[in-house]
Amino acid sequence: MVTVSEVQTEAQFEEVAPKKPWTQIAVDLSRKQPLGVFGLAIVVAMIIAAALADVVAPYNPLQEHFDSMLSGPSEDYLLGTDEFGRDILSRLIYGSRTALLVGFVCAIVGSTAGLVLGVASAYFGGLFDLMLQRILDVFMAFPLIILALAVVATLGPGIENVMIAIILPFIPQCARVVRSNALAIREIPYVDAARALGFSDARIILRHMVPNVMAPYLIMLTTFLGQAILLEASLSFLGLGVQDPIPAWGLMLTNASEFFEGAPWVAIYPGVAISLSVFGFNLFGDSVRDVLDPKLRSR
Repeated sequence: MVTVSEVQTEAQFEEVAPKKPWTQIAVDLSRKQPLGVFGLAIVVAMIIAAALADVVAPYNPLQEHFDSMLSGPSEDYLLGTDEFGRDILSRLIYGSRTALLVGFVCAIVGSTAGLVLGVASAYFGGLFDLMLQRILDVFMAFPLIILALAVVATLGPGIENVMIAIILPFIPQCARVVRSNALAIREIPYVDAARALGFSDARIILRHMVPNVMAPYLIMLTTFLGQAILLEASLSFLGLGVQDPIPAWGLMLTNASEFFEGAPWVAIYPGVAISLSVFGFNLFGDSVRDVLDPKLRSR
């Protein structure tokens, strides 16, 4: 039963600390994390462009205009055309769909798999932890791009194989970070109390350990978004990723390598799109880390 004193205390707390409107929260966040808000604006702009590509894009990205091949920026083609007369702006807008699809799928799947393995390794320990960490050591012994190249070379080109190649290097990285945090949480008394009460391992992991490692999980997730986009562009640039005629920024750079001297816009705009998207995700990820990491929060 709620007492009168408790009601008065809650009323006094509401008077002292009233809820801020969302506009004031946005303003405060912009002052504290201006770069993070700028990065978030880039990400939101990419998502809007990808979602409304059918409306925003002036042309069909696969439509060829042979009378306007390698045309420079003009009123008809704002960013020019490529070697097949395809509108570069339309291909950039549709290419954001490919970049975001690969980025979000690879980041979410890789981070979640790392979360599960990291928490399970810390909780169970013993031989399971030892064997799992040695397997993860094997994957982490290879540079990220080298491991991705090996997987794509084995499975073949294609967007599905590219996502598998990017996910595999992400799993051990996230698992290591999550495990280091979960090891400390495992020794906290409330976890021992849950064991003493007879709770199942699954309940202890899901109810008591996973919520306490969500901060490093979210930090790794936002970090992987930019890395996944850059890896997809790198693999497509090497001819091992998305295949023509699907719009993809890395593939656009590959096709532009032969025409860079005479038509530099063919390579400049896809490069700017890749750099700007990775820059936006990295800024947003750094701000998320600053907000969620207790060691950096006071700074």
